[in-house]
Amino acid sequence: MANNLIAELSQHLNARHLYPTAAWLQSFVSTTRPNTPLPALKQTALFRLLATDITTSLSPPPSTVFPSDVLNANIQSRHVAGPILCQVLDIEDIGLSRWSQVESIEAKERGEATKGREIVRVVEQENDYENGSGAVAAAIQSKGPFKLLLQDAKGAKVYALDLRGIEGISTGMTMGVKLVLRNVDVRRAVVMLEPGQVQLLGGKMEALDKAWKEGRKERLMNAAKAVG
Repeated sequence: MANNLIAELSQHLNARHLYPTAAWLQSFVSTTRPNTPLPALKQTALFRLLATDITTSLSPPPSTVFPSDVLNANIQSRHVAGPILCQVLDIEDIGLSRWSQVESIEAKERGEATKGREIVRVVEQENDYENGSGAVAAAIQSKGPFKLLLQDAKGAKVYALDLRGIEGISTGMTMGVKLVLRNVDVRRAVVMLEPGQVQLLGGKMEALDKAWKEGRKERLMNAAKAVG
């Protein structure tokens, strides 16, 4: 019975380009309640796996990770078909000055946001604001471009650029969120992201996300002072 369940879960996750290790699957199955409906188990497995560090929870086929020489900056341009599964470790808004981003964070800390030239009180729920779904958040959310630090399941860390404003990519996204990349160009070790090439699977790594959000203001201030 357990083997059949593991096979069903594997098929469900593999279809989303997630290839969990045997140890992860065994651990998950051992914690499930008897008689839980299979659809619920599949959704729970997906949710939990998306919250993991993929460098320890996945056993990826070669086709789902970056080429071993992806960081070779001497290769001017190459096409990578994928699908490549990644997790986001960092994102930087390179369309706004660092000081303006610091001011935006401080306005949020005061419970204020700028809409046009008018300062308004932010009344959206905290989660709405962070997800960019509140009306005020939508009005002030930057369109980028964005520079991301991605990591594949083998641990390779690669920078990527979103120059076109891909839906779902912003400084409000959670760290550790999982992406699937298809048919991307890599130019001098940097992945160029285009709409239609990026699929957001969701998820986050709780500790990473918390530390990233808490340290963002200080990182921006230090970087701004270093150049100016």
